[in-house]
Amino acid sequence: MTSTKLNRKNSTELFKIAQTLLPGGVNSPVRAFRAIDSQPPFIKKAQGAYIWDEDDNRYIDFVGSWGPMILGHRNLQIENALKTVIENGTSFGAPTQIENTMAQEVVKLVPSIEMLRFVNSGTEAVMSAIRLARAFTSQNNPQQIKIIKFTGCYHGHIDSLLVKAGSGVLTLGLPDSPGVTKEATANTVLVPFNNIKALEKTFAENKDQISAIIVEPVVGNSGCILPKNNFLKKLREISKANNALLIFDEVMTGFRVALGGAQEKYNVMPDITCLGKIIGGGLPVGAYGASKKIMSMVAPLGPMYQAGTLSGNPLAMTAGLECLKQIQRPNFYTELEEKAKYLSDALKEIDEDIQSCYAGGMFGFFFAKAEINCFEDAQAFIDLDKFRKFYLHMLAEGVYLAPSAFEAGFMSDAHSYADLDYVIDKAKKFKY
Repeated sequence: MTSTKLNRKNSTELFKIAQTLLPGGVNSPVRAFRAIDSQPPFIKKAQGAYIWDEDDNRYIDFVGSWGPMILGHRNLQIENALKTVIENGTSFGAPTQIENTMAQEVVKLVPSIEMLRFVNSGTEAVMSAIRLARAFTSQNNPQQIKIIKFTGCYHGHIDSLLVKAGSGVLTLGLPDSPGVTKEATANTVLVPFNNIKALEKTFAENKDQISAIIVEPVVGNSGCILPKNNFLKKLREISKANNALLIFDEVMTGFRVALGGAQEKYNVMPDITCLGKIIGGGLPVGAYGASKKIMSMVAPLGPMYQAGTLSGNPLAMTAGLECLKQIQRPNFYTELEEKAKYLSDALKEIDEDIQSCYAGGMFGFFFAKAEINCFEDAQAFIDLDKFRKFYLHMLAEGVYLAPSAFEAGFMSDAHSYADLDYVIDKAKKFKY
């Protein structure tokens, strides 16, 4: 079922070609629009809060390149900074001054980070953080290598964590991924999000074997799910009590839900933090950081090896640094969250079956008759058919949401209240 209200001729032709060249016609699975039984518009350009497809249809964009575009598309200061730095080259595979400047800015803004390593993606950041955690805890106890992850949380396409994951895995209905061996996930222990009793039981059953807990502090890959009942503070307490590390995967929430990320918003200090998306200002980037004591394990300072040819490249560092400068202006996050709240609250009023929430510039909604607090709730209660029809209705009206019931939405500084009122008006006109 494809929306017929908009002319999609050019996108349809491009998708036909893409499917002969790329698996499913895309380079990341959710982009294929299979979950909503449609075909993707091919995007040609963007500006501010809007994107245009190859048929010149304009959409209000709430995907924002899946989170990085917190300032909106084509931010003038970022573009000007990139034009200046590109004249000196794009990558050197050698140290640069801007890496220092960018690292200083991250250390200043993120409460738990004293030292960090830049990488090229969120997946790479998490992969490295897991290795670092195991290297650190196994110094004193070689058996302390298991990792606790929460069902429905997505931490990149890493073998050991690609089990009951969210994001595209959940969207496409894949239980786990072929090619991931039992051995790869043997040391991964699953627990439901927001379930402290299950976590305590897991530690008891794996005494002195848990190296770390990894968590999306605000889940964004089973839809947007908030931590409830001081869940994050309890994670901190339990991990400390068991000499395990706490890893916050803030690839999505970092600089998105607050200037200092979810750890600032919820006042919980993890041992290791993973970052991405916004710190690249729209370019590919990732990072992981921790205390100097923990980061001293990383080569060449320590024995844990990790490397990357394009890590810390000057383009990503320049765009990210300019983005971080701008989001520090007074009231930036207050204004961003007010817009997310405005849209979230309006959606609740439109339909009694809509469950919605927000945190900073991140929001989400479900068509469900019950509150969604974890992956298991999402699987049990979400009305996928209603979401699919709502999505196609909104797309036909020029509103670009994540093409999945299991993904968060992203507000930007560029979205106006006129944009939000337009979205609310079109949502009111939806008939199931």
